[in-house]
Amino acid sequence: MNRINQKLQEDHKLLSIYFTAGFPNINDTEKVIVDLEKSGVDFIEIGLPFSDPLADGPTIQESSTKALKNGMTTTKLFQQLDGIRDKVEIPLIIMGYFNPILQYGVEDFCKKCQSVGIDGLIIPDLPVDVYHEKYQKLFEKYGLINVFLITPQTSDKRIRFIDSISNGFIYMVSSASVTGSTSGFGEETRAYFKRINDLQLKNPQIVGFGIKDSETFDQATEFAKGAIIGSAFIKYVEKNGVSNIPGFIENVKALT
Repeated sequence: MNRINQKLQEDHKLLSIYFTAGFPNINDTEKVIVDLEKSGVDFIEIGLPFSDPLADGPTIQESSTKALKNGMTTTKLFQQLDGIRDKVEIPLIIMGYFNPILQYGVEDFCKKCQSVGIDGLIIPDLPVDVYHEKYQKLFEKYGLINVFLITPQTSDKRIRFIDSISNGFIYMVSSASVTGSTSGFGEETRAYFKRINDLQLKNPQIVGFGIKDSETFDQATEFAKGAIIGSAFIKYVEKNGVSNIPGFIENVKALT
């Protein structure tokens, strides 16, 4: 069974952390992954830097720009991940945009993901229909779970289609904004969380965008299986470096 599916069966709310590979320094990737697992995180989303990250707000955009300037590439990331499974057991997901994957070669990318121990992919700009028609069998061949995003504007029909071809979790974007742009959740957002919960989908939902501390984590997981923190973690690492990652995680998990 894929590590993502194993983790989703655990009886507690799941915390996923996103970080940008190669940030703040080119060789920080392995240390961040190892320290996050030691801190009790459930999933790790490894951001593959891209020059035009449309779904990301200023914080993650800036971290991507810095990582690219540091010399991060797709090939470099796979080199850094070689042997990571000797050090961690946590589910690892690469989150990135489709252009670098296409340039690398989709099957070559999937094959490399399998060889280094990646469990899944999140590709915000890969349309679900294109994935289903052209790439689903390829991803499944290499044991990769593809995670799709839904927003408050996604229709129930579309959500049910996404649910039908998914085999992991659904990334429930808390709002139609970019990452890092919200501060707490209002009644409208909470109603959206409940609406999705009431659809009784076969795949659990994990909420992203706008989670930054224990309070917002608690709000996001009222109806969902877990939540993702990205921009707040990037800001913390930018300010403090990678020397005290457990301190950030302990603060988030204080009320969970």
